[in-house]
Amino acid sequence: RLYAITKRTIDIIGAIAGLILSSPLFLLMSIFYLFGDSKGPILFRQVRVGKNGKKFYIYKFRSMVVNAEEKLKADKELYQKYLRNNYKLEPHEDPRITNLGRFLRKTSLDEIPQLINVLKGEMSLVGPRPVVEEELREYGSRVNEFLSVKPGITGYWAVSGRSNVNYPERANLEIYYAKNQSLILDVKIIIKTVLIVLLKKGAY
Repeated sequence: RLYAITKRTIDIIGAIAGLILSSPLFLLMSIFYLFGDSKGPILFRQVRVGKNGKKFYIYKFRSMVVNAEEKLKADKELYQKYLRNNYKLEPHEDPRITNLGRFLRKTSLDEIPQLINVLKGEMSLVGPRPVVEEELREYGSRVNEFLSVKPGITGYWAVSGRSNVNYPERANLEIYYAKNQSLILDVKIIIKTVLIVLLKKGAY
């Protein structure tokens, strides 16, 4: 209980501080999306599965075209490759990602609006990556363990290779965190995340 209270306090303080510090970026992004070649909503929303299976809308700076899912599914062969490849494609072959989006993903700046999810209590600064419902099957009989903790902006999987680590290894890393979560582990993950973001490793 002490860990849960401490973690939530850190989440609230961190989210507020992060949103204040990143407010100029929100303004800059508004200008890009208003006058650039990727006109449309600033934020991207997608349903993800959170703690205890509760669904919520995750927020990101939009890195894709407006009709992203329709464009991907229109190419049946590419969509099947997307499913086989653990729900991702290489940036150069993904028709959904804009030029600005590639930069946002490479620098992980697209993740910043998730601080709103943290402030709302849907996510934590540290935890398993929130998944779409289809991905739950990757966790098999361990799905309840995976859903026993609040998802995070960063986590054990994120600092262990991120997009370079596929299922089932990814599932093993997320379950490890669920079983061994602690403030010390959270601090280590946050420090490693800062280093990884600066080095731009595993993000696409």
